[in-house]
Amino acid sequence: MRKLPLAAALAATLLVPVSFAADKDKPRADGDQAQAALTQPQSAQSSGSVSVEGRRIDYKAVAGTLVLHEHGDQAGEPTVSMFYAAYFKQGVDPAKRPITFIYNGGPGSATVWLHMGAFGTRRVVTSDDSHTPAAPYRLVNNDYSLLDASDLVFIDAPGAGFSRLIADDKDKSKRDEQMKERKKEVYGVDGDGHAFAQFVTQFLSRYDRWNSPKYLFGESYGTTRSAVLANILQNEDSVDLNGVILLSQILSFDTSIDGPEFNPGVDLPYALALPTFAATAYYHHRLPQQPAQLEPFLREVEQYALGDYASALMQGARLDDARKRAVAQKLHEYTGLPVDYLVKANLRVSGGMFEHQLQFDGDLTTGRLDSRFSGPALDPLAKDSEYDPQSSAISSAYVAAFNDYVRRQLKFGDAMQYRLFADIDHWDFSHKAPGTHGEALQSSTNVMPDLATAMKTNPDLKVLLNGGYYDLATPYFAADYEMHHLPIPAALEKNISYAWYPSGHMVYAHEQSLKALHDNVARFIEQTDNVK
Repeated sequence: MRKLPLAAALAATLLVPVSFAADKDKPRADGDQAQAALTQPQSAQSSGSVSVEGRRIDYKAVAGTLVLHEHGDQAGEPTVSMFYAAYFKQGVDPAKRPITFIYNGGPGSATVWLHMGAFGTRRVVTSDDSHTPAAPYRLVNNDYSLLDASDLVFIDAPGAGFSRLIADDKDKSKRDEQMKERKKEVYGVDGDGHAFAQFVTQFLSRYDRWNSPKYLFGESYGTTRSAVLANILQNEDSVDLNGVILLSQILSFDTSIDGPEFNPGVDLPYALALPTFAATAYYHHRLPQQPAQLEPFLREVEQYALGDYASALMQGARLDDARKRAVAQKLHEYTGLPVDYLVKANLRVSGGMFEHQLQFDGDLTTGRLDSRFSGPALDPLAKDSEYDPQSSAISSAYVAAFNDYVRRQLKFGDAMQYRLFADIDHWDFSHKAPGTHGEALQSSTNVMPDLATAMKTNPDLKVLLNGGYYDLATPYFAADYEMHHLPIPAALEKNISYAWYPSGHMVYAHEQSLKALHDNVARFIEQTDNVK
């Protein structure tokens, strides 16, 4: 689960996708199963129990697909078969039971990470900050499943996991064109948001959950999706949400530390990433003087980042050499990077540069999704990191554990390939923000207006922002900055709460942080579900 450091796709947690293009030698196959079979919903039921922090919960599980149609009309052509795994607590009134829709990011990622690492009923055990040994992997009862607070629906994005785009014309040439159109329609900020909205409303109807308290939980690009989705559900589908829970947030892509050099003149990412650089240097003991505690140190760095450092960056070429060297010296104290390196970098260090340089003397690359991780540098002479040690350390465990679990326990997926990522040739990052007219599109994706509109049109909507101090993919201070710049009335700021953890992008990869994340989210749901 890593991101491409490209200006056009900043902060999109993307690995090299696994291809799922149509097999040209099989006239009606998408590589796994006949396209015709995708046009009908599928489901498999099972049951089980989980012990959450000492309390047993019996549940029914449903693994299956819902079929989306053009314009949301069941009479229209089928467009997407979306896979989900839902867990329903037994022995309670479902009408009063909260339900949470959960998804990872990508864009185009399956939701194996949150399912097997955070809130599902079983959890794969991985090493805390080092490479997890190869199979067999341990799958254990998840003491921190969110099923104690809410029913859960884990959703795979179109084209990922067991979800598939549908092209079912009998004529192969027409089918190929149809698939191109499907990708164009769905693989983008707005198309993805509408697909998820149609899934949510269809799920509420299928399982009679329209009157349940409703929540969205998105991670990484999933937070981008949540902002868009919350606005669509609220203002197009008349679905009031009780809460939106964000993990490792990116709403404005101009804040990303991935590839800011391709967006010259916008220096905000460098300032907002500085506290994460400092936290990482603290963790690896690379600072000239090691602070006694992390959080007081970070408050100091945050103040400097938005003050003297931001001021120096805004001066650009007007900054004199003496001031530049003084700033570089301060950055050295906060990051451990050499003063001369910082001067040569013009005080501007991207995420990839920092990951490569921090442990350069040991030929080590620092993790991106979780900077507590390290791994051998692929090319010690490169300018940027060339892979993510954290992603390499745990991905195999998640993929293997889920593939085994979904078939053995959930009874779904025989003869199908579980695709970690959709085959996305191009993701359309253009976005029509609320309040724009005609065909006006943003030049850089920013869905802060979407979340703000949802909050203003539903003033009871609550938001919980969660982030990790060691996340170089979506730095926590950038998320904090975005939230404090939402275009909302001051009175609505009380509807937003914050929680930070000594972990990375996948906060739950650190067990103590997983427990804290569970407790914070469960408390948030309990306080906002309106069931008396």
